[in-house]
Amino acid sequence: MEKTVIKVEGMSCDHCVKAITKAVTALPGIDGVNVDLKAGTVMVEHDSAQSPLDKIKAEIEDQGYDVV
Repeated sequence: MEKTVIKVEGMSCDHCVKAITKAVTALPGIDGVNVDLKAGTVMVEHDSAQSPLDKIKAEIEDQGYDVV
């Protein structure tokens, strides 16, 4: 497992946290998701063979947020 911190813009409330957490957790090989609204980051613990970083970023963007 590797831990990756992704910078995300557009998150502002608890709904944002729940939407991103639910969407990313549904991907295969995800062991943990931690959304930090103040820092504007999403920390993901994942198996990159099952869910590469590009796939995780795309899932976040599909929820309506901007990965920077």
